[in-house]
Amino acid sequence: MGSFSLMHWVIVLIIIVLLFGGGRISSIMGDVAKGIKSFKKGMADDEDEPVQPKRPVAQIEAPPARTIDGTATSTTEERKPG
Repeated sequence: MGSFSLMHWVIVLIIIVLLFGGGRISSIMGDVAKGIKSFKKGMADDEDEPVQPKRPVAQIEAPPARTIDGTATSTTEERKPG
């Protein structure tokens, strides 16, 4: 019950051809083939040219941390023990 026989697939294929017509199916398959070719060409072009950053990436610096009493501390300061 879970699989179709060869006769079922032939009937389904005949119905699809009757609904869409032979010309429409061939044009759809041609469009699919063009899409696959352009995808492969795009993938090949990506491999040839490495991506170069257009400008250097800026570093984001965090604002100084605040302590409980409201004074600011710097992350670049060295803390003295004691």
